[in-house]
Amino acid sequence: MALTHGFDAGRQQCFQQIDKLINSHSLRGSESLCKLLRYLAETSLDHHGAAVKEYQIATEVLGRSHGFDPQSDSTVRVQAGRLRVKLEEYYAHEGINDEIVVELPRKSYALTFHVRAPSASPDDLAMAPRVRTETDRRSLKQPSNRGWIIAVLLLSILLLVALLFALRSQTQAGARVSVPAVYQVFWQRFVGGPQQPWVIFSNGSFVGRPETGMRYFNAAGDSGALILDHYTGVGEVLAVHQLDHVFVLLNQPLRVKRGSLFSLDDAKNNDLIFVGSPAENLTLLDIPSTQEFVFQRVTSGPRKGDLAVVNVHPQTGEPLLFLGSTPSLPTTEDYAVVALVPGIDPARSVLILAGTTTFGTQAAAEYVCRQDSLAVLLRRLGVSAAADLKPFEALLHVKVVHGVPVITDLVSVRKRS
Repeated sequence: MALTHGFDAGRQQCFQQIDKLINSHSLRGSESLCKLLRYLAETSLDHHGAAVKEYQIATEVLGRSHGFDPQSDSTVRVQAGRLRVKLEEYYAHEGINDEIVVELPRKSYALTFHVRAPSASPDDLAMAPRVRTETDRRSLKQPSNRGWIIAVLLLSILLLVALLFALRSQTQAGARVSVPAVYQVFWQRFVGGPQQPWVIFSNGSFVGRPETGMRYFNAAGDSGALILDHYTGVGEVLAVHQLDHVFVLLNQPLRVKRGSLFSLDDAKNNDLIFVGSPAENLTLLDIPSTQEFVFQRVTSGPRKGDLAVVNVHPQTGEPLLFLGSTPSLPTTEDYAVVALVPGIDPARSVLILAGTTTFGTQAAAEYVCRQDSLAVLLRRLGVSAAADLKPFEALLHVKVVHGVPVITDLVSVRKRS
């Protein structure tokens, strides 16, 4: 049943539960989500569930400027989605026996508080009458075929897992003696640290259904529509696959997470590899990012609204904007950025692999995962040893045929001071 906000006892219980959540393993490492949870609890309990606007949350909690536009900036919706997932995670594990359940309903910024129905105690179960039917007795004596089928399936799954693990172990064992030199130079800073690097892949906001067709969420015309934020592009998937192959050779495990579940708190003590452009990977907007080749929407002209790579300091003969194929036509060319930049903690590194489309993102990942192209990049940077690799930004031009990046050329390189 829902707690009534008007009673002091109920209110006190609710805030005690909020304190418990904030200090839980699920949330205590995320300062921004804890701050959002506290704010939503206060507005829900102290203001009798009054509706709170995205603008209020953005300016009062997330530190956005007063010019914040919720129609073009989905930061609040993304953070609310992360909080919703963290609450579900908490009550599935740490808080499985908590009396009070806190929820953030979809399409709402008002918390709800519920009291769990008490579960039956062992003594209650012991007092319950025990009645067995004749069918029950027969079933105890005669094992069913279903049990055997389940056992066989479980055994098959265990054997398959063991086989895959053995094959992966053999690959790793062989890789220790055959790691290409260019991998050792370029990837050294992501290997052997106290924490496994995070691979963060972009996932845009969509509306619709897979069986009937989906499209990107448009804040102007899709108000109230169910937002799906657990899909990503084929290029991002193949990029993660390429990275996993390289890190298996390097005998270094990877952790993978989609961008909508990633928080700034996760970035403080980890090396990061971002897969996808800031247009979808919104976390990139809040951490140190590119300075020479920047992703921006075109503001005027025939390509207004299209995503471009802006050449902040164009060199002789270079254009100011790099634009791929027109979105209304099949993609035949794209531009992508490979950038190595310092993290929030300068001792950490952030690698950005991003195209203006999913095909460019795939090409960027493949470029740093192939020996030949990686060797070209290192030569352009003048790097022959891992210690010499400093922050840089590189621009790639990608030729695409039938949805597959087939030719990737290094257009320009900038070393960062």
